[in-house]
Amino acid sequence: MQNFTNLERIDPLKRGSNERKKDFNEIYSIFKRGEAAAQANRCVQCGDPYCHNKCPLHNYIPNWLRATASKELELGFRLSNETNPFPEITGRICPQDRLCEGDCTLEQDGYSAITIGSIETYLSEEGFKKGLKPEFASEFSGKKVAIVGSGPAGFSTATYLLRSGIQVEMFEKNEKPGGLLTYGIPSFKLEKSIVFRRFDFLVEAGMKLHLNTEVGKDVELKDLIENFDAVFIGIGAEKSKKARLENEDAKGTYLAIDFLINIQKKLFGEKYDSYYDVKGKDVVVIGGGDTAMDCIRTSLREGAKSVKCLYRRDALNMPGSKKEFKNAKEEGAEFVFQASPKKVLVNENDEVVGVEVLKTTLSQKDESGRSRVEIIDGSEYKVDADVVIFALGFDTLNPEFLSENGILTNKWGEIEVDELNQTSVPFVFSGGDCQRGSDLVVTAAADGKVAAQNIAKLLKK
Repeated sequence: MQNFTNLERIDPLKRGSNERKKDFNEIYSIFKRGEAAAQANRCVQCGDPYCHNKCPLHNYIPNWLRATASKELELGFRLSNETNPFPEITGRICPQDRLCEGDCTLEQDGYSAITIGSIETYLSEEGFKKGLKPEFASEFSGKKVAIVGSGPAGFSTATYLLRSGIQVEMFEKNEKPGGLLTYGIPSFKLEKSIVFRRFDFLVEAGMKLHLNTEVGKDVELKDLIENFDAVFIGIGAEKSKKARLENEDAKGTYLAIDFLINIQKKLFGEKYDSYYDVKGKDVVVIGGGDTAMDCIRTSLREGAKSVKCLYRRDALNMPGSKKEFKNAKEEGAEFVFQASPKKVLVNENDEVVGVEVLKTTLSQKDESGRSRVEIIDGSEYKVDADVVIFALGFDTLNPEFLSENGILTNKWGEIEVDELNQTSVPFVFSGGDCQRGSDLVVTAAADGKVAAQNIAKLLKK
């Protein structure tokens, strides 16, 4: 180990930008065995591993890096899967530069961080090729739990309950499982066969999966509460935030999640809304996070004439992953920084023709660590557009079945839980975006893991 002094960080190869824009296939290759071992061998094996501490799942990162460096594939696979319900997914989509890799000791000491995410992906994919599978209980207690929603939080809860010997039934409103992983994250970042493979493991382990089944419509929450020993609610946060701009509902304006979901449904061959067509159009995306990058890169693959991203701060203050920003630039997106939208411009038919923008300047940092934004008066200018996509984050939906069953929410519509992730109704639990607000896939997975562990303890008393 500790080979960082004579070996540079190497990232997996990715397809050229012109080639990859032609399809929605993943852009990165998977490390080969020797590459993964060499990169893992750069790890210094810290006594107090910051990578482990920064990870919401507290993955055994140094341990499976050591196993990878020693070419002990099965050990690395088991360690990686022990703390993580789907490591080959988080390895692909986590913003490692803000989490484990960002806190890597090498990164702090002036060297390049270990390629943790890519090695994490390698371990599972190589393990699957060798016939390895995640482990689940062989005997069940007779207790059963209903899970509402199959997104990252529910997905994680199901995994850890099945490992604990508790039966699971999952209820998903869409045609396919995975929630955000399936319909919200584009396939060029996460091919859907990878998500469905994990669900196949859960079904094989005994989970009953009810698709096209919406709680509050096709089945009532009160019936789940009465007929199961516990219920977990993981319905995410699918309500896009608006910018509160003049004409923001004009023809040609999209909310990010609606756009991404409809394009994914189109790719699946499911029924979709043709309103979300950007082919041959000038597209403007407002926002600077990973969802904005997803909308940009999806628009380019859908044949947009041009794609511009408006962000009110500079590149250093963007909240999203650095690699996603870089990929978007490589694929042809144009970034307009320190630009604050003032209003959507429309023609006599209420159709989008552009965005009026104000220039900004940046001052001291705020509590989040990013520079504050100040508007420059009289600096208005126009950015031409046929389509405007708002990628400004998400709010919770707060469906009626929550209040109808006495489940308390806070002023933002987020489900209130105690230290066990239990709601105001006994044996009804929650986690993920519907409980904490819009956040990362890995934090939702961590919530589901904690909830499952607490459910198992309560049901085994």
